[in-house]
Amino acid sequence: MKKRLILATMAAFAVSGAGAQPQQPSKKVLVAYFSHSGNTREVARQIGEATGGDLFEIVPATPYPAEYQAVVDQGKKEIAAGVRPALKNPVGDLSQYDVIFVGSPCWWATIAPPVATFLTSCDFAGKTVIPFMTHEGSGMGRSEADIRKLCPQSTVPDGLAVRGSAVRNSKEAVGKWVRSLGLAE
Repeated sequence: MKKRLILATMAAFAVSGAGAQPQQPSKKVLVAYFSHSGNTREVARQIGEATGGDLFEIVPATPYPAEYQAVVDQGKKEIAAGVRPALKNPVGDLSQYDVIFVGSPCWWATIAPPVATFLTSCDFAGKTVIPFMTHEGSGMGRSEADIRKLCPQSTVPDGLAVRGSAVRNSKEAVGKWVRSLGLAE
């Protein structure tokens, strides 16, 4: 009889889940990005797919020119002058998110001005802000340091740089990076 009582008690614990390890609450993820040519958009999509995060495209109120050299010239002037262009679509309340991936093309070794506007117009205190950049040879540039300056009350780990010409084949590398951060869905 005593054995049956012990077995019944053990079975009840097993069925009820008592003694099981508590699950870590999942982190709510936002993947915010600015993309001029589509490369950063593709990496953002890959990160969103890997994390289950929400996507948010940072769109300047005044679009950049389509012609490459005109964009290069405008970006250089804006960065040198510290311009923060108005955004067409402010993100609003970020309180529901724990982790915000922030993506940008690397312009003059840093984030594009619309991304700087995004980072200075929202409250990132207590959040983890994870940079990712697309580039054609400059890697992350000084973007991580610049983001840390713009988000001083946030945790900003090292980011991921993806060469623009390799974006279409970067899904495996992006997935590996997301897993290394402990944020894979």
